[in-house]
Amino acid sequence: MPNSELMPIGVFAQRSGLTSSALRFYADSGLLRPAEVDPVSGYRYYSADQVARATVLRQLREIAMPLTAAAAVLDARPDEAFRLLDEHIAKVAEDAAAARRAAVVLKSSLVGTPSLPITTLKGPVLADAVEQILTATAHEPGMPVLGALRLEATPEAVTLTATDRYRLSTRTLVPAEPATSTWAATLHGDELRAAVAEIRRSALVGVEATPHGIWLRLADRDDQHCRLLREEFPDYRLMLASLPEVTTRVTVSKDLFLRALEEHPGERIALRMAHHGMNVLPASDAHPDVPIPAAVTGQDLRISFQLTTLYPAVSTAIGPEVMLDLRGPGQPVTIRSADRGDLTTLAMPVKPDHSA
Repeated sequence: MPNSELMPIGVFAQRSGLTSSALRFYADSGLLRPAEVDPVSGYRYYSADQVARATVLRQLREIAMPLTAAAAVLDARPDEAFRLLDEHIAKVAEDAAAARRAAVVLKSSLVGTPSLPITTLKGPVLADAVEQILTATAHEPGMPVLGALRLEATPEAVTLTATDRYRLSTRTLVPAEPATSTWAATLHGDELRAAVAEIRRSALVGVEATPHGIWLRLADRDDQHCRLLREEFPDYRLMLASLPEVTTRVTVSKDLFLRALEEHPGERIALRMAHHGMNVLPASDAHPDVPIPAAVTGQDLRISFQLTTLYPAVSTAIGPEVMLDLRGPGQPVTIRSADRGDLTTLAMPVKPDHSA
């Protein structure tokens, strides 16, 4: 009979998260043999030391790793196991992308509607703009629109916009070939982000609309597809139109501002604007103010931000200097280049007594 330190297959199944039938299969496959088998009854018993291996095996199978690869991971050193896992995930992602592309073609054939040319943009310019705007996105369950990018095309311009509720970034591009009509849609942010590397390597990118997405037609490269989201994008134009008047304007070196934010020890940043310049206030009395040379006009003001909101808004600004248009301690702040206004970000402040 087995000793008291061994557990029957049912107990081991509960401890490891594997079913009894799966344990029998893995035993027959040689991946996880029982510590002992009763020669009379055939009952299988496992030791506590086998729980860790069984748990890892279950996790490997949950990410669809084949048996042979799972066996190699289980018996490999950590660095080799990491490599095998990375190769598997890359293969899964590649297969998913190929399946998504095939599904797009299939949908088009089922609908029978040809794609509609919208506009043409310079690839490197579009790639930079997408990366800049997508910094103002977030992944939140049940709210996919917060991870999306809004594309609006008119004969005069193409506007890209994104928001995570704490930031709103928008950039206007001049098309290489103007749109023939007005068109707008909300695009899947992750799919657009995945296409950036290919977009950047194409001199021109044609944008074509289908009922379920857009095609990005690239010169001498594989075309890229991005799905549309059906969720309604926030009415950011109404919000922009309802902003109060600017009461304080600050023009400051982007590099100096970013350096002060990077060196600040806290998660919340307090700024004080006065006629002599701008100060980054300390997180505690143990640290001094950090003065930053800046041109300040209007009212003196103290305002606070979360670092995760303010830093991306400043870092994506175009040009050596950034301009901050402030409307009071509880109002959104507009951040843009001091000499180029085609990229604009709104950042929401926090209350001075707000804890991170």
